[in-house]
Amino acid sequence: MSFFNQLGTPAPANGFQNMMQRFQQFQRMFTGNAEQQVKQLLSSGKVTQTQYNQAVQMAKQFQQMMGGK
Repeated sequence: MSFFNQLGTPAPANGFQNMMQRFQQFQRMFTGNAEQQVKQLLSSGKVTQTQYNQAVQMAKQFQQMMGGK
């Protein structure tokens, strides 16, 4: 299951809690280097530069929400 598929679905009514649960599930199932995998998607043409930039911005925002740097 890819990051885009896991987090790309619309959030139900109690959005933040469900988003956190889905992220934690994704985090438990994920193996490998996330940055490397996303860059591979970009270089293979499976995602565009715009989609990549959006994912990077979303990751930064999510990291801030989680108390990261």
